Amino acid sequence: MILLLLSLSWRTSTGLPVRTGLSAEKCSDCSLLFKKLLLNITGLLKDRELFHRIDTDAAVVISQAETVLACAPTLTQSECLGNIMKDLAYYSAVIQSYTNSDLRLPETEVPLLNSILEIIRSLRKAVGAPKWENSSYENRQQMFKMMKGFQVRTITINRALGYISSGDHRK
Repeated sequence: MILLLLSLSWRTSTGLPVRTGLSAEKCSDCSLLFKKLLLNITGLLKDRELFHRIDTDAAVVISQAETVLACAPTLTQSECLGNIMKDLAYYSAVIQSYTNSDLRLPETEVPLLNSILEIIRSLRKAVGAPKWENSSYENRQQMFKMMKGFQVRTITINRALGYISSGDHRK
């Protein structure tokens, strides 16, 4: 298990920092927000009341995004930021869904989780969508590539939903 974790993190640990097109001020803001997010999550995980009778040694990392790989030095800033945004969107949706479920201590859990959701919202707003700063031709070229990828993704999603709705996966 440790060998697997080391092999997965080796690629990113040997690289240089990812350069960003964000201004120094925005990077600084994001950095502070991510630090605040980390501190809030760390504090939340130590809450004995919230995680009463839960095995606190277990960790599950579930996300459709590949932040670690997407932020490796061989890939682009937009891929890295895009996958970070996917992670934030995923965790935001999961946390929001959890706060709407049947909670053990809603008066304690909801405020703790809402503070994390607020930081995620601030981060998503700070990074925002990429700016189209190139020539019209280059922007259209990038948009075409993005839409082509989106088309493939949509085809895959449609096939998956068709398979699920057919009921074949239950046989």
